[in-house]
Amino acid sequence: MDITVLQNFAANNLWGAIMPEIMLGVLALVLLVIELLFPKQQHQMVPAAALAGLLCVLGNVLATFHNPYVATETFNGLLRHTRDGQIMRIFFLLAAVMVCLLARVSLAKQAMPRVEFYHIVLVVTAGMMLLAQSNNLLLLFVTLETVTIGLYILVSYYRNNSLTLEAGLKYLVMGALSSSLLLFGIVLLYGVAGNAALPGHTAQAMHYGQLASFLAANPHNFLASIGIVLVLSGVAFKIGAFPFQIWVPDVYQGAPTPVTAFLAVSSKAVGFAVLLSLSLTVFASYGWLLMPVLTFFAGATLLFGNVAALTQHNVKRLIGLSGVSHAGFLLLGVAAASRAPMAVGSIYFYLFAYLLASFAVFGVMTHLAGANDTDQELDHYAGLAKANPFLALVLAVGLGSLAGIPPLVGFMGKLFIFISAFQAGLYGLIAVAVIGVVISIYYYFGWIKAAFFETWATSPEAPAKPARTPVDLVTGIALGALALSTVVLGFYQGPLGAWLTPR
Repeated sequence: MDITVLQNFAANNLWGAIMPEIMLGVLALVLLVIELLFPKQQHQMVPAAALAGLLCVLGNVLATFHNPYVATETFNGLLRHTRDGQIMRIFFLLAAVMVCLLARVSLAKQAMPRVEFYHIVLVVTAGMMLLAQSNNLLLLFVTLETVTIGLYILVSYYRNNSLTLEAGLKYLVMGALSSSLLLFGIVLLYGVAGNAALPGHTAQAMHYGQLASFLAANPHNFLASIGIVLVLSGVAFKIGAFPFQIWVPDVYQGAPTPVTAFLAVSSKAVGFAVLLSLSLTVFASYGWLLMPVLTFFAGATLLFGNVAALTQHNVKRLIGLSGVSHAGFLLLGVAAASRAPMAVGSIYFYLFAYLLASFAVFGVMTHLAGANDTDQELDHYAGLAKANPFLALVLAVGLGSLAGIPPLVGFMGKLFIFISAFQAGLYGLIAVAVIGVVISIYYYFGWIKAAFFETWATSPEAPAKPARTPVDLVTGIALGALALSTVVLGFYQGPLGAWLTPR
């Protein structure tokens, strides 16, 4: 190969554009060095180092929010840096901070290695940040598998629990199936786009822009249609959309609570970042196919998630199935994105509202869980308001926001999604979503009732509740900030409201 070609390739590699991801990678290696060089008694500094490093990276992203790499392609088209990509970087870093805070509480109850947990969380977070900015199907698949493999390990991290090992195996099998669907779809798209007999064929079909041009020139190609459906199905597995949600309740119950939170928030968010990028750019010319598929996903996901959550008594399964219904709301926004100017901003706003409320709830769950992390029942919340009013209040605010009760931020998130769907003319899906909201109020308020009102006497034969972990200062401040933000943003959206402007 001509040396000039290599030089041109190297000149396009703007390493400063991925500085946050590089910093996370270095931080992950530093944690392993701490484990190697310091005595075991000093490994307690690892959570603090991980949190401090994440906060530094978050500060760097916030300080360079409008850096010169925004809206540019780098690494020869592998990555595209946009304002949306920067927003998702902030999202994943905030989520990682909360996961590490919850892990401090949860890992203290287990006889498990700790350094490796934080190391994998950092690597997975960096992978998610790259995945949300991918501009090439090859990078999409590689970063998605990096994230998924890390999550395989985290899901089964408490390996002394049989339900956790079962969850890890189920997630591995289902994840492999979803990756196969995604890869098969990518191969079909790459193959058909490289066919010299078709107009607009290209040898660079992995690139989003090149593939979009080919699809626009061949708007009804059968093989391309099959490839698009397979790619969407592979992404649907990651977000827990119907009919690919079968893994959610078992995996959410078996995974450690901080990992369940990671799956519920970050994994779902990165799936929607990918879905938005593909549907609005690469597959935009196939609107005749996208709209029916997305409409089916959204409606069925909304109904299934809410109805299935009604009968759950294990709160991890309940929060998992309710998360399926939230995926339905976000899919409603994706379906509206091609027609409604504010839909994309509404999705990002909903994701941040979901982050705040979900981590508030998971924070309470982590403190109420015992050594057996999979055994978390509604009955365990009886008398929580008397025993710990602070945790009960945080739980009520988080669940109220997830239910969409005004004036909490979750209500505003749902409202913006409804407005976007109305602008797009998706009246049938709006009706389904309203039914879903009504159903969700029943199980969310059943959980709140369990915490605030003891309506039954505990049987002498009933198993004892797990010992509740006291809330330390750092975690208490974090949970209080989540609850306060959930309330304040319901009244005043501030800079987050700017995302709702047409783009």
